[in-house]
Amino acid sequence: MVPSSPAAEKQAPVEPGPDLERQSWQCLVFYLCFYGFMAQMRPGESFITPYLLGPDKNFTKEQVTNEITPVLSYSYMVVLVPIFLLTDYLRYKPVLLLQGLSYMAVWLLLLLGHSVPHMQLMEVFYSITMAARIAYSSYIFSLVRPARYQRMAGYSRTAVLLGVFTSSVLGQLLVTAGRIPFSTLNYISLAFLTFSLVLALFLKRPKRSLFFNRGAQARRDLASELDHMNPVSLGQPQGKKLGRALLVACQDWVLVRMLRELGDNLRQPQLRLWSLWWVFNSAGYYLVVYYVHILWSVVQPAADSARVYNGAADAASTLLGAITSFAAGFVKIRWTLWSKLVIAGVTATQAGLVFLLYSTRNIWLCYAAFVLFRGSYQFLVPIATFQIASSLSKELCALVFGVNTFFATIVKTTITLIVSDVRGLGLPVHSQFLLYFVYFLVLSAIYLSGAVLDGLRHFQRGHHQPLPLAQELKSPSAEKTAQVLTIQDEGLGDLQPLTPPLLPEDRAWALEPASLGQRQPGPAWPVLPVPAQPAARFLTPEVAPPACTPCPDQALTPDVADVMCLQPAAYPLSVSQPGLQLRLNSSVQSVNQ
Repeated sequence: MVPSSPAAEKQAPVEPGPDLERQSWQCLVFYLCFYGFMAQMRPGESFITPYLLGPDKNFTKEQVTNEITPVLSYSYMVVLVPIFLLTDYLRYKPVLLLQGLSYMAVWLLLLLGHSVPHMQLMEVFYSITMAARIAYSSYIFSLVRPARYQRMAGYSRTAVLLGVFTSSVLGQLLVTAGRIPFSTLNYISLAFLTFSLVLALFLKRPKRSLFFNRGAQARRDLASELDHMNPVSLGQPQGKKLGRALLVACQDWVLVRMLRELGDNLRQPQLRLWSLWWVFNSAGYYLVVYYVHILWSVVQPAADSARVYNGAADAASTLLGAITSFAAGFVKIRWTLWSKLVIAGVTATQAGLVFLLYSTRNIWLCYAAFVLFRGSYQFLVPIATFQIASSLSKELCALVFGVNTFFATIVKTTITLIVSDVRGLGLPVHSQFLLYFVYFLVLSAIYLSGAVLDGLRHFQRGHHQPLPLAQELKSPSAEKTAQVLTIQDEGLGDLQPLTPPLLPEDRAWALEPASLGQRQPGPAWPVLPVPAQPAARFLTPEVAPPACTPCPDQALTPDVADVMCLQPAAYPLSVSQPGLQLRLNSSVQSVNQ
């Protein structure tokens, strides 16, 4: 044994212990959650629309509805994909800084801008902040081990929801109790956003990301996984042209290969269903969210800022959304069977709430309808997230959500261009909500039709059983025999002959029952008396029969052959065929008596 010298002990690296690692992880979690909380502190956000329509800016309802707000959908569609790719390529932190700067630009334009182009530019910066939200949700997973993903997701979501709730409550208290004007509230929001930008400067920049900055081992693992799921044919001819070589190189790019694999995974019914829900329902949801504040200003004009309760409505909807999201985790049903019916019910409820928003002239009913509308949508979000992510890898899951969000943005932008934009129909806000009601009503009818069709298929599969050959006989005694045979799932595996105990030499060939004996046992088979002399034939050792092959009459119906095949291999090997025939004859006689 070599004694350790003081120099060797001094050079030995000191690994962090569990307590130090736990303390470092807790500090990281606290800082990330605190940043997520402060980034949501925008108490003036709930009052932007009354601020634009009020004496401070004095824009008309038509300008806000048909010229300013539609720019948000257009710019969001343009910046979504570039920011999605830059978030991963730049490793999250620069995009978080871009988000903070964009928030500051939004509120500076709100405070200093006085024309429609200024407000349209404000909407462009706000769309950047919306697209950059993916940076925070992805950033937290790049700094912790996979074993802590679930806890980090819970902590970060709690911090964000708590920040939104606190911001809405604070804004409502400052407006109602403090009598603070909307312009002062926007200055307070700008101060909070400046502080959150300073916090983002001290965030740790991760070394790896999901797609572009993966480790060498992670790239090899992902490539081998994609090769296993979607193998590429070998033996390609040599000497390809430059264009062909570039095409092959693009096809070998990890992101392109993941898109191809995503197309193959969309054949799964649940993944396809919930992705379609994400695309179409999310588009309708955000259209309602974008224009509901304008609707509130039409129902009750903001003559007195103290009587505007937009912040309270946003706070209540956030709280209800958090409760419904939490409750969705405890719903235990067969989602493969009931998914479309649940989606149809929730979508029909949303249609009714949108119709209430369109038809009522009571501001409190408008607030209540929006709170319930938002809560019902948030109920399905975690369910859809789980149903989509349960059958995909982490990389494919992120890609699926990105693609779904992009297509939802296309649908939302198309509806906005046709319905809201001044270059389209340019409808007033009430007429828009009537069309949104029709939109959700059509979606609920489609989901309900799919649920009815799935129910009919399930009902037919549950009650349609293949008829065994014995039921084709016409004699009454044979029909009674068929009734006896169908007691045990049309099988003979539970027949147990009444014989004396096997001798030691007989136990050597008394094997386990074959295919029908391995079926799940049914009700107890009635014990029938068997004559003593014929019963001795049960003890006669026989050669093991060959493997079971379907009968000629059963070749056209393989489902029947799976249920009942009267070949020798279907019998227990410890029972001879003449003895079994004697048992069947005795059963028939007993039934006839």
